[in-house]
Amino acid sequence: MLRLRLTRMGKKHRPFYRLAAIDSRAQRDGRAIEHLGHYDPFNEDNSIVIDRERVVYWLDKGAQPSETVAKLLRKQGIHVGK
Repeated sequence: MLRLRLTRMGKKHRPFYRLAAIDSRAQRDGRAIEHLGHYDPFNEDNSIVIDRERVVYWLDKGAQPSETVAKLLRKQGIHVGK
């Protein structure tokens, strides 16, 4: 199963995250099929950058977002379902 989830980047105590399409059996920071954007929780405006077209493409192909990614997508106005 394909998942849309966050991979951790950055340094100690200062993480940022990439939104990626990954096989559900892969490690959290394992090889991604495609990077779809990024999220920086420490930025003043909680910077979220998402490639909407590609996210919608993967959702249409059956990818399931993690809970956190689903919240971020809803915040950006992308309908996740359910």
